[in-house]
Amino acid sequence: MKMAFLTGKASFFVLVLVLVSLRSISALSQDGSDRDALKLILGEHNLGPLKNGINEDAVAPGPEMLEPLLLASNRTKRPDILNHFRCYQGGWDITNKHYWASVGFTGAAAFILAVIWFISFGLVLVAHHCCGWRINIKGKESVSSQRICLILLIVFTCAAAIGCILLSVGQDEFHGEAMHTLKYVVNQSDYTVKTLRNVTEYLSLAKTINVAQVFLPSDVMDDIDKLNRDLSTAANTLADKTSENSAKIRKVFNAVRSALITVAALMLLLSIIGLFLSILRHKHAIHIFILSGWLLVAITFILCGVFVILNNAISDTCMAMDEWVDHPHAETALSNILPCVDQRTTNKSLIQSKEVITDIVNVVNQFVYNIANANPSQDYIYYYNQTGPVMPPLCYPYDSQLQDRQCGSYEVSIANASEVWQNYTCELSTSGLSTFGRCNSVGRVTPYFYKELVSAVMEIYALQLYTPRLLSLQDCNFVRDTFQNITSNYCPPLEHYLKIVNAGLGMISVGVLLCLLLWILYANRPQREEVFVNLPLPVKCISRSQKNSVNSSNGNHVATPNTSNEV
Repeated sequence: MKMAFLTGKASFFVLVLVLVSLRSISALSQDGSDRDALKLILGEHNLGPLKNGINEDAVAPGPEMLEPLLLASNRTKRPDILNHFRCYQGGWDITNKHYWASVGFTGAAAFILAVIWFISFGLVLVAHHCCGWRINIKGKESVSSQRICLILLIVFTCAAAIGCILLSVGQDEFHGEAMHTLKYVVNQSDYTVKTLRNVTEYLSLAKTINVAQVFLPSDVMDDIDKLNRDLSTAANTLADKTSENSAKIRKVFNAVRSALITVAALMLLLSIIGLFLSILRHKHAIHIFILSGWLLVAITFILCGVFVILNNAISDTCMAMDEWVDHPHAETALSNILPCVDQRTTNKSLIQSKEVITDIVNVVNQFVYNIANANPSQDYIYYYNQTGPVMPPLCYPYDSQLQDRQCGSYEVSIANASEVWQNYTCELSTSGLSTFGRCNSVGRVTPYFYKELVSAVMEIYALQLYTPRLLSLQDCNFVRDTFQNITSNYCPPLEHYLKIVNAGLGMISVGVLLCLLLWILYANRPQREEVFVNLPLPVKCISRSQKNSVNSSNGNHVATPNTSNEV
């Protein structure tokens, strides 16, 4: 029973693992450095103008107050055991004990049957062995009654065997689908970790942004460093939690799979061997199987109830996810787990990230126009013999309204800037005394300055590529897509295979239960002439001669009066 309870928790956790994974990014802790991860995702820490963008300047007024939305409200209207069996009206809410009490009520019928069976059949066994109470098939109808009993025994044994097959197939398919679902959720978590770590790697390059002593503002550099640490903390925490939880889930599922296979195998052997023992009339041996079956049937009823609860919990969760996908910003039971920011706020954050990109492009182009493409005198501090065709400036990806714009013919795009600028890199002279060297060939930048320009471009690339992905986590678009995929592709198979497991457990319980009753009845049937057939030959002859003598004496006794009367 404990193992079945664990599989219920594990199966339910498969569907909500992504909730915990995403929450571990946005709410790692309530204090300390982990709290910065919440500020990271929600926008308090960011680059330059992003610093206080969301929590102060960028906070756009959210949507008007909405009515609380009860998720899966129609499915969750069940009697609440903790509230005097009144109907539960709170909808899907995994933090509410009354919800779990109402879900637990769905398995009450199987639990009650287990208790009734355990007590009633135990009393029957006590009466049978201690009080000598028996049911024997006697009388004129004994032959036909025994045949009917044998036929029913075979039918119920076949039903129990079919139930074992259904249980084996159902648990195997359910285990495979659960592992498939777990793999998908883990992959989604790994995708999030990869996104965070990629941003971290690109942000590490930001610390080297120094194009000819033209720096980004100091506050921007400080925020880049802090953001880098926060991203690393969030990524590492999410990766560790996901790995730990997925390992625990796999361990529980494997243990439950072994337990269900064991139950199916034991029940199959029990029903088949019990059938043959009852036919061969091994009364003492059949008692051992009756006692074993008595306990196993009670356990099977309990397992059936647990899987009914599990089936309802998963169905509730799938429906709640489906409804939340349509109302991600409504006030629901998921609001505390996934605090989604309204769309206008995320748009403001995106605008501010574009402003940071524009600032970095300004730093790069300031170097290109004022140093690389200039022809300064030799006494200029940044003279390094720059000659040759002018170097194209970096393209501004946004216009004055921060809308996407096409690059001009004289500009180089962010995507191929490093490749194009490499053609304008000169070879260094060995006699150069400056830290950045002196060109010994035609070129506009030295390798030193080229590396600084590439670092700045990589920073722009990171912001341009990964800021929308981080905002997708912030506004729950990523979670919404994940939930939609789970409810569409993973929930239906899980529910289907759970029903097969429940059907198998039900058939096993009922089939073996009836077999136990018929074993007692059929094993105690009266002996007929077939016992005589099995006697040794000398005993047969003696019995036959005794029978003939008895018949002849009876015949003479009857014929004498007739003779005397004739006389």
